[in-house]
Amino acid sequence: MVRVALVTGGSRGIGEAISKRLKAEGYEVAATYAGNDEKAAEFTKATGIKTYKWNVGSYEESAAGIAKVEADLGPIDVVVANAGITRDAPFHKMTPQQWHEVINTNLTGVFNTVHPIWPGMRERKFGRVIVMSSINGQKGQFGQVNYAATKAGDLGIVKSLAQEGARAGITANAICPGYIATEMVMAIPEEVRAKIVAGIPAGRLGEPDEIARCVAFLASDDAGFINGSTISANGAQFFV
Repeated sequence: MVRVALVTGGSRGIGEAISKRLKAEGYEVAATYAGNDEKAAEFTKATGIKTYKWNVGSYEESAAGIAKVEADLGPIDVVVANAGITRDAPFHKMTPQQWHEVINTNLTGVFNTVHPIWPGMRERKFGRVIVMSSINGQKGQFGQVNYAATKAGDLGIVKSLAQEGARAGITANAICPGYIATEMVMAIPEEVRAKIVAGIPAGRLGEPDEIARCVAFLASDDAGFINGSTISANGAQFFV
C-alpha cells in the first residue's frame, strides 16, 4: 500500500528536500506553497510531485486544500508541517503585524494543517505527524522573539498530540534543525556566514537532505515507538 504524505512549504528549501526524499522512499507526495507559482511549476516539472497553493495561516484554505489533496491522492497518512516565515526585529522595534504574521503561519499554521487530517488518522488507526521546529525554538535568538515563540510552541503541540494520538497508532514528533545550507542561509554575507559556522562544532552548515532523512525515518514503520520526541539536527551547536 502506497502511503500519502503532505509537506507544507514543500517546494523550496528544506521542504523541497523532504518532498523529494519521501517520494524516493515510495510515498505519494503532495507539496504546498504559498506564493511562488513559477518555482512551484518548475518543482513539479522536475520531480513529478504535485503542488497545491494555499495559505497555512487560514483554516478555511487549509481544510479546502487538504480535501483536494485527499480527493486527488487518497487519505493523508503522513503530514509534515514545514511551512514557516521570519519577520525579524529586535523586540523593542517589533510591530504587532510582524508578531501576528509569524504566529499565524508558524504556530496557528500547524493547527490548521494537522487538525483537518487528525480525524482520518484516528479512524484509520495510523498517522505520522512531523513538525519542523528550530534550534531557535530551543534556545531563543536575538531579534526573533516572534519566531522563537512559535517554534517553542510547536514543540508543545507535538508533545500533546503524541499523548492524544498514541492509542490510535499516531505518532507526533518534531525536528529542530540548526543552520542549514538553504538558499536563504547561503544568501547571508559570507563574513556573517563564517561567524555562524564558527559556532557549530561540526564546522559546517547542515544539508537539507540531512533533515529530510530525519523526516523519512520518523515517517517510517521503524519509528512507531518514537512519539513526542524532538530530533536536534544542529551539528552539536546546542543541547537540550
